[in-house]
Amino acid sequence: MTTKKKRGDTVTDTMELNRLIRKSGLTKSYIAGKLGITLYGFQMKRENKSQFTAEQIKMLCELLGIKSLREKEKIFFCTKCRQKVNNIK
Repeated sequence: MTTKKKRGDTVTDTMELNRLIRKSGLTKSYIAGKLGITLYGFQMKRENKSQFTAEQIKMLCELLGIKSLREKEKIFFCTKCRQKVNNIK
């Protein structure tokens, strides 16, 4: 069963987030631990099956060196990604 996102839902740019994780050299397991969630929980959030909290977004930005508001918005509040998700039937 697929959960259909509604307009206005927060959507993470999974590809960009995964790219930054690889670039950082940190493991997903390490990041999940820093976020206080399981590796599976981190996967669910990266795949937009659940949402990151504001505190988790803040911690991810610190861990991955995301400093600009524009980059943060591009990754965690992705407009293009939101449109793609909303068009899934």
